[in-house]
Amino acid sequence: MSEKRDYYEILGVDRNVQKAELKKAYRKLAIKFHPDKNPDNKEAEEKFKEASEAYEVLNDDNKRQIYDQFGHRGLEGAGHSGPSGFEDIFSSFGDIFEDFFGFGGKRGNRVQRGSDLRYDMTIDFMEAAFGTEKTITIPKRVQCDECKGSGCADGSTPQTCSQCHGSGQFIQNQGFFKVKTTCPYCKGQGAIISDPCRKCRGQGRVEITRKVQVKIPAGVDVGSKLRLNGEGEASPSADGPPGDLYVVINVKPHKFFQRDHVDIICAIDISFIQAALGDEITIPTLVGEKKLKIPKGTQYGEIFKLNGEGIASLRTGQRGDQIIKVIIKTPTKLNQKQIALLKEFDKLDSNKISNKLKNLFKNI
Repeated sequence: MSEKRDYYEILGVDRNVQKAELKKAYRKLAIKFHPDKNPDNKEAEEKFKEASEAYEVLNDDNKRQIYDQFGHRGLEGAGHSGPSGFEDIFSSFGDIFEDFFGFGGKRGNRVQRGSDLRYDMTIDFMEAAFGTEKTITIPKRVQCDECKGSGCADGSTPQTCSQCHGSGQFIQNQGFFKVKTTCPYCKGQGAIISDPCRKCRGQGRVEITRKVQVKIPAGVDVGSKLRLNGEGEASPSADGPPGDLYVVINVKPHKFFQRDHVDIICAIDISFIQAALGDEITIPTLVGEKKLKIPKGTQYGEIFKLNGEGIASLRTGQRGDQIIKVIIKTPTKLNQKQIALLKEFDKLDSNKISNKLKNLFKNI
């Protein structure tokens, strides 16, 4: 196992550093190596954990004294092994991470954002291609209009919790360590509602069913997510922002068209006479019918393209193409005249496959 680095060296401070400078140094490293800013970066993750462990020790007077005197072995002897993961880091430094990044452990009087909601919507192929507008109905919790989100009956206010004195946490000394736990009396809120609102029963929020208009842009596909800002649930805090509503799109398959990103694909049946002599046929597109020229000698499976007849890109608005695959259908019911004409054609056909096979075997 590699030897642990010096905690002062990790944070880039000298051994006489004051707590204000210590916090400033840690803040700089925490922002630089935070996982949200460095996704899937193992090196940054390790540096973030390393800096957090160093700060946890040096910011605590008892741990710092042991470390200064005995180093890493002294802390191990006192039962300290550092935070084991991000959950431990966030619980230990909840107040710091709220100051730095706007999130952290649940504390009394902290403004909380409302929960996000999800709605799964199924639309038709053409609605996805050209966009549409839908009205959906969602159940959600909104701020109680009677108490304005305070949870208190009219004329009363929340009382500071007498057990945690408004911090929302208990701090217990265990040897060299201080352990923080959520206050069981106020459940981490820092305040107790002694006279709750009768409508919301002290929750500050009530559940309703609301209709929401959703504008679906042209070009959405299966799995597309639309975010409606502020249409989520109300915040547990009276002055907190609401969450968002995410609409997840599913698209029904079309009986004729298939989709490949912004292109659409279809298959068209033609006769072998049309394939041999060429023709002009009418084919369906997303916006109506179009003429397509079939050149002489067209082969089975040949591909044709109509530029700009596909689906609009969500990013650029530019439409893709329509890809047409030709399927040559062989007739199964022939009258006597047709049979006679085909036999005559067969006699005149110098390129028929049987002749080519005979020549091939002769060469072999």
